[in-house]
Amino acid sequence: MTILDDARPGMDPAVRPQDDLFGHVNGTWLAETEIPADRSSWGPFVALADTAEQQVRDIIADLAAASPLDLDEDGRKINALHASFMDTDRVAALGTAPIRPLLAAAAGLRDVRDLAAFLGEMERRGGYGLFGSYVDTDARDSDRYLLHLGQGGLGLPDESYYRDDKFADVREAYAGYLTTMLGLVGHDDPAAGAQQVLALEGRLAQGHWERAETRDVQKTYNLLTAADLRALCDAFDWDAYVRNLGDAALDADTVLAEVVVRQPSYFSHLAQVLADTSIEDWRPWLAVRIARSAAPYLTDEFVAANFDFYGRTLSGTPQLRERWKRAVSFVEGSIGEAVGKHYVARHFPPRSKALMDELVANLLEAYRRSIAELDWMTEETKQRAYDKLGTFRPKIGYPERFRDYSALQVDAADLFGNAAAASAFETDRQLAKIGAPVDRDEWFMLPQTVNAYYNPGTNEICFPAGILQKPFFDPDADPAENYGGIGAVIGHEIGHGFDDQGAQYDGQGNLNDWWTPADKSAFEVKSTALVAQYDGFSPRNLPGEHVNGQLTVGENIGDLGGLTIGHHAYLISLDGAAMPERDGLTGSQRLFLNWAYVWRTKRRREQEQQYLTIDPHSPPEFRANIVRNLDEFHTAFATSPGDGLWLDPEDRVRIW
Repeated sequence: MTILDDARPGMDPAVRPQDDLFGHVNGTWLAETEIPADRSSWGPFVALADTAEQQVRDIIADLAAASPLDLDEDGRKINALHASFMDTDRVAALGTAPIRPLLAAAAGLRDVRDLAAFLGEMERRGGYGLFGSYVDTDARDSDRYLLHLGQGGLGLPDESYYRDDKFADVREAYAGYLTTMLGLVGHDDPAAGAQQVLALEGRLAQGHWERAETRDVQKTYNLLTAADLRALCDAFDWDAYVRNLGDAALDADTVLAEVVVRQPSYFSHLAQVLADTSIEDWRPWLAVRIARSAAPYLTDEFVAANFDFYGRTLSGTPQLRERWKRAVSFVEGSIGEAVGKHYVARHFPPRSKALMDELVANLLEAYRRSIAELDWMTEETKQRAYDKLGTFRPKIGYPERFRDYSALQVDAADLFGNAAAASAFETDRQLAKIGAPVDRDEWFMLPQTVNAYYNPGTNEICFPAGILQKPFFDPDADPAENYGGIGAVIGHEIGHGFDDQGAQYDGQGNLNDWWTPADKSAFEVKSTALVAQYDGFSPRNLPGEHVNGQLTVGENIGDLGGLTIGHHAYLISLDGAAMPERDGLTGSQRLFLNWAYVWRTKRRREQEQQYLTIDPHSPPEFRANIVRNLDEFHTAFATSPGDGLWLDPEDRVRIW
């Protein structure tokens, strides 16, 4: 059975592919499919994730059934983590006891300067603070790690939720959620405290950059010394924060010697908010942050309140996921690569890796040939593009070396303690990178994850075992289908190295302008045209709303290049042979049909609205219908003026 055999029952023959490829391939499925009650969206992508989740559950069950003497240390830790999450009697008996020390510490803070030390400790345990902090390679010196700081402090998905009239109902529901959470932790006046939190977060939101602006890799690269950082946000005790964030051996001077601040104006704004706000006004905000981060590990009342807002209100999901599913997520979040080792052994055959190596090689060659044929790029810039392409590092299936979890200590009777220990373990692992050599073998996704990524700082593309299944990939599938699925995904991820932001990095992972001015201008004309095209798109289920072309342009360039190059790579794979027909379809037609099947997705309206605001990816229908820009699609389906997907040749955007 081919991949498209799975897709056919959901196709709508009444919709012509020339008018709406997404609707043709998915129309009947969209009309007839009910999203599972515990999901905010559904489709092959999510179904694969569900399958992986069940497979991990089976792994955990088999480990639990084994004798402890037959398990290695990681196996015993997997069992302990899972057992602690499933021990609902103990969770109920403990009540709020696990978070009382944190609540008491927050209540005892003397002044605003004490916030820094407290937030460092809370974030070490997995909480959320006034900003995000993470360790990554230096974008201008990819051979070293630095601490990066970015805007934060909000409980709603984006700064626009605090100011836009269309989110007024969400803000009202959020106030109700805050009231409930403050009540659960024993606040004296939960309703008044909720209004304090909403007002304080609204003030923080005023300093946030808009989401599209945060994509700019030049604007968000701001290298500061420790003295610069202290001057930028002088109301925050950075040394106390770092000391409490890390373990006892951490040297705060080393961590803060140089840092990258993504949105400097937010931190100067934060300094003013800290100066203007008394510690009493911060206490409700702290209590909510403590309760929210701990909610998954507390009693049913906390779990239900958290889900009611973040699941039901924001994403439209009617039903909380079963506890076993949440337990799997907890185990994977705590010791995921140890689980991944078992997953790969069971579910990723060596043949799949060998075929993926061949696919990747063909995609890279297709990019190389495409660059050679570009009529808008000079030979000088082409040579530099070849150089970058030659340094791409593919990672397929699973890491060469799995993570060492020997320092993680867990207890089958202490769920909250385990969550804190897992967070502290990962925090220490990340902070220990500073001053150490860059580990280019590290993976940023688990083997069982149904996704893929490109990392510009290491110029690598990664395809975990979890995504290397139908409809993306099947070792027994028609090659045209594989090139329309995983082939286009590979092309998409390679394309991120050449999108509006990734193209500013060289092959070593450094921000380095390798373009001639004329080539850069030509590229910007094309990307601006794609922005304008997507700005005009309105989702079929959200009439009156529009895609944010500037926010989504990087992913749209990835889709456009990925599909173009995926088709080119398919032709390379034929090695001069005639394109085979099957079921009355040419190879090109099957490739484009599977591309549309990959994006078969149905979302709840609430999630659609949220994603349209914050997601750098366009809605699935527009990802599928990006084919309107490809000459190869118009040739394959013999489109003509008046067809729904027709674009005049001069209006088609083709970059790579």
